[in-house]
This record gives sequence, C-alpha cells and structure tokens, in this order.
Amino acid sequence: FFSSMVSIPTGRSIDFLSLGALVHRLDTGVVPFRKATHCDIHVSGGEFNCAANLADCFQLNTAIATAMADYPIGEMIAERVRAMGVKPFYKHFANNGVNGPNMATVYSDRGQGVRAPVVFYNRANEAAALLKPKDFDWPAILSDVKWVHSGGIFAALSDTTGKLIIEAMQAAKAAGCVTSFDLNYRAKLWQVWGGQEQAVRVMRAIAQHVDVLVGNEEDLQLGLGIKGPDIEHDKLDSHQFFSMIEAVVQAFPNVKVVATTLRDTHSTNRHDWGAVAWVNGQCLTAPVCQLDVLDRVGGGDGFASGLFYGLLMNLPPDEALRLGWAHGALLTTFPGDTTMATLSQVRAFACGASARIQR
Repeated sequence: FFSSMVSIPTGRSIDFLSLGALVHRLDTGVVPFRKATHCDIHVSGGEFNCAANLADCFQLNTAIATAMADYPIGEMIAERVRAMGVKPFYKHFANNGVNGPNMATVYSDRGQGVRAPVVFYNRANEAAALLKPKDFDWPAILSDVKWVHSGGIFAALSDTTGKLIIEAMQAAKAAGCVTSFDLNYRAKLWQVWGGQEQAVRVMRAIAQHVDVLVGNEEDLQLGLGIKGPDIEHDKLDSHQFFSMIEAVVQAFPNVKVVATTLRDTHSTNRHDWGAVAWVNGQCLTAPVCQLDVLDRVGGGDGFASGLFYGLLMNLPPDEALRLGWAHGALLTTFPGDTTMATLSQVRAFACGASARIQR
C-alpha cells in the first residue's frame, strides 16, 4: 500500500493542491478552426485538471496555486474554478486592456475519423509565465495540504516557472506532503526558449523532489533524458515502459510510483486504451479496452486523477491503477478537459461494467 512507502499527512483540510497555469480552450468540435463560425469554451490546464477532477468526481477538497489576470476572461475562468469546487490561491496581475498580461488561449478542433485533432496556442504575455519563486507563501499554504502536484506544461512556460515548481516541491517535502509531477512533454512549448536540452535540465531538477511520476516512454526519454527503446513500437506493449523504470529509479531513488496510459490510435474516434504502473518494485497492468472517443483532450489527466485518488485513499495499488484507467477512459466520452463522471460510474467501469443503459 502507498502509505507504507510514503507518509500521507492526516488532519489537513486540503487533500490535493496543484501548481500550474489556468487556460481557456476554444473548441470548434469537428469543424476545422479555419472554417469555424462558433466554438465552445472549456477552462482547463494540465495541472488544474487533476484538482478539478478530484474535487468534482472524487469529492476531495482540492486547491490550485496559479496566476489570475484581472479582466473578463480571467473572471470567466475564475467562475469555472469555483464551479468545479477548487479553492484558488491566486497571484493577481492587472491586465492593461490592450496586450496583457493575459490568460492563455488554446485552440482546438476534435478531428473526425481519419482526420486528426489539431491543437495550437496563443500564450503571448501569459500571466502564468510571469510566476516566480516567492510569489506564494508556501509554509502557510502547505501546512494544511496533503499532496502537491505540478507538471511539465507549467514548467515549460518560462525560465521562472520551473524554479517555482522546485521551490514548491522543496517546501512540500519540508511540510511532509506527498509530491507528484506529470512530465507532459510538449515540444512546441519547450522549443520557444531552449528546446529539449532545457526541458531535461529543468525536469530532472524537479524530479529529485517527487514521490509519484506520471509519464510515458516518450516523456521519460525526451523530458528526463532516460535512454530507452525506439518510441515507435507496439503502443500497448507494457514491457517497453517497464524496461525503462530501472534507469528512472537509479537516477531518482526518491520516486516510489511511475505510471502512464497506453494508447493505440486506430482513428480519431477509435482508440485502444490501457494503463501501467510501477509501484515500489511491483509492475502492474490495467486491462485494454476499446474507446469510442468524443474528445481526447484531458484523458491523461483523467487517468492521473483516478490514480492519485486511489493512492491518497491508500487503496491496493492495482485498484488505484484501475480507477485511473477507468476515469481516463470515461473522460474521453465528455466534451472538455475536465470530468463529468461520477465516482459510482468510475468504480463500475473499473470493475468491468458495460455500456448497457442504466434504467
């Protein structure tokens, strides 16, 4: 059990806190952006999604430490944070009404069939990229927190965000918190200010302070510089993932759990979906199921959320893995980046429930 590897604090009111950027995603559905006449707006962020999922579906008390630009888009985003039940710790920035600082925009279409989804960004003068060490009073915040999480998307935003993550993780360990990090390697974001070499430098420095690491073989190779097999292999072959773990643990003996999803994409809407985890020497594999995908964005964060819940609740590691696998799968059936699932649905699917109508 997880509590035998890492001490989970008790008597604290915030179960889980994420450090990361809040964004809004303009989603045109199946229509390519260049032909779109309208869109849906989803509030998200790789790190925020986990806090939102754990609050809304898993009914935990969660929080987000992040930047907030004070203008109407910021107000819209803050409203969605409240709606998901996440407590905010904001560093506020005054928007000048012309060029920022801004809340980042993500643009996407879902694709369809043989046409892949397309995602691109406008992160110019992003408020979250301005965050730096000493912007948050970590001892005051973390004295009431059990688990602290961040990710590679936030680390990629600027020279200061990675340093802020390291400061937060060091403070978290000093406060006795569990720590986690989702590598989430994004080449587009890193290439703006240093490329893959910079990514490896930053994320290796962060990983030294982490108990739970989320990332696939590509993340481990490109984000942590761990040597591994050719990434172009059988996407559902767990052996490739487990073969890299020895090198990960040798480089980062503090890491107790490494986990990821396995996904083989037959078309935009038809995926094979699995998950694997290494838990303190134990290799665990979830079943493989076939997904009919509505919106794939956020599926990986959905997996991480369910896994974190299982570990926080000190469930058997294989059960924690299946909850993550089940929640990530269900999340791909909803529009948007954050959950609309209930805990009973997650538990039922984790136990093998079918899509037969519930009357």
